[in-house]
Amino acid sequence: MKKINIAIVALAALSLTGCKSLYGNYERPEVKTSGIVRSPIDDNATLEGSNDFGNLPWRSVFTDPHLQTLIEKALNNNPDLLNAALNIDIAEQQLSASKLSFLPSLALSPTGTVSHFGSHVEATKSYTLPLVASWELDLFGKLRSSKKMAQVALIQAQDTKVAVQTRLICNVANLYYTLLQLDRQNEIVTGMSNLTQNTWDMMKMQMELGRARSTSVQSVEAAFYGVQTQAADIRRQTREIENSLSLLLGEPAHAIARGTLDNQSLPTHLAKGIGVEMLSNRADVHANEMALAQCFYNIQQARSQFYPALNINATGGWSNANGLVNPSKLLLSAVGSLTQPIFARGKLKANLRVAHDRYKQAFNTWQNSVLKAGAEVSNALVAYNSAEEKGKLLEQRVSVLQKNVEYTELLYKQSSSTYLEVITAQQNLLNAQVSQVQEQFTKLQAIVNLYYALGGGRQ
Repeated sequence: MKKINIAIVALAALSLTGCKSLYGNYERPEVKTSGIVRSPIDDNATLEGSNDFGNLPWRSVFTDPHLQTLIEKALNNNPDLLNAALNIDIAEQQLSASKLSFLPSLALSPTGTVSHFGSHVEATKSYTLPLVASWELDLFGKLRSSKKMAQVALIQAQDTKVAVQTRLICNVANLYYTLLQLDRQNEIVTGMSNLTQNTWDMMKMQMELGRARSTSVQSVEAAFYGVQTQAADIRRQTREIENSLSLLLGEPAHAIARGTLDNQSLPTHLAKGIGVEMLSNRADVHANEMALAQCFYNIQQARSQFYPALNINATGGWSNANGLVNPSKLLLSAVGSLTQPIFARGKLKANLRVAHDRYKQAFNTWQNSVLKAGAEVSNALVAYNSAEEKGKLLEQRVSVLQKNVEYTELLYKQSSSTYLEVITAQQNLLNAQVSQVQEQFTKLQAIVNLYYALGGGRQ
C-alpha cells in the first residue's frame, strides 16, 4: 500500500506540468472574416444582416409542386445522402465505445489441461475458470482526448450530412430550372422554325413570279435548316439533363414532369440579411472547423503518450492448481503496472510533430472554406444583379427586333427590302429571345446558388 501511495504522489507531481495542455478544451482560433462578402455594386458598400434567406426552409424557397416532389424523392433515395446518414450512425457507435473505454474490461477465459507421463502414472488434470479485469486509469487525458475526438467527429458527420443535403437540393433545383429553360428555348425555336418556313415559302413564290433568284431561296432554306439544328441540340440537352436529374433521384433515367419557366416564383429581396454569419450557418464550413477540433484533441493525445500509463489487472476464478487442490479453490490476484516511455526511437516526438502539422493543415482548410463561402455569396449576388439588369435590356431588344422582323417582311413583300435583311432580322430576333431565356435561367440559378452559399436547405 505504501508503494502504491508513493507512485500516486509521483504521478500527481508529473501531471502538474502538463495538465493544462492535456486537459484543455478546443476554442475557435481567429479567422479572417472581414470583408469576405463583397457588394455586387460598390466595393465601399457593406452587407450586414442575419442571413435570413439562408435560414428559410427549402419548401418556402422552391414553391413549384413538381420541384418539391423531385426534391423529396432525392432526399429519400439519393445514395450520397443515405451514406452520410450511415456515417452519423458510425460516428455515434464510435463515440459510445470511447465513453465506455473509461470502464474496466472483463473477459472470461477458461482453460483445461490433461497431462500424462506414462502408462503406470495417473493423468494430471488441471483447469482454471478465471474472470480477468483490466482497467487503464486515465491520469493524463489519453482516453479523454479520444472521447473528445469522437464527439467532434459526430458533429462533423452531422454537418456533412446537412452539407450533402443542401448541395443535393440546390443541384436538383438547378437541373430542374435548366429543363424549364430548354423547354422555353424549344418553344422559341419552334416558333422561329415556323417563321423561317413561311419565309422560305414566300421566297419560293417570289421566285416563281420572277421577283427572286434561286440563290435567295437557298439562303432562306439554309436558315431554316439552321433553326432545325438548334432544335435537335435542345432535344438532346433535354434528355441529358433528365438523365442527370434521374440519377440524383436514385432512379433509372426517365422523363421529368415539370412546370414552365414563366410561372416560377423565387424570393427576390436578397440584398438584405446577408452578412458574415456563414461561420455558423454553412454546414460544410462548420464541418471543417470540427476537423480542426479533432486535430486539437489529437495533439493532446500525442502529448499524453509522453507520460506514464497506469494499468490495473485483476483475476478471480476457480482453479485446482494443476491438480494439487481438489476440490478447486477460489483464486484471486491483482497486479498494477506503471509504464513510463524512456526511449521510443523518436516515434513519440514524430507523432506530436505530425499532430501539430495536421492541425495547421486543418486550420488552412477551414480558413479557405470561409473565404470560399464569401466568394460564393459574392458571385451569386453579382450574377443575380447582372441577370436582372441584362434581362430588362434584352426585353427591350426583343421588342424592337420583333417589330424589325414584321417591318422587314412587309417591306420585302413591297419589293422595298432584300431577302438578306429578312434573314438577318429573323436570326437577330431568335438570338435575342434565346439570350433572354438564358438570362431568366441565370437569375433563377443565382438565387439557388445564393441559397446554397448561405447554407440553406436545412429543413
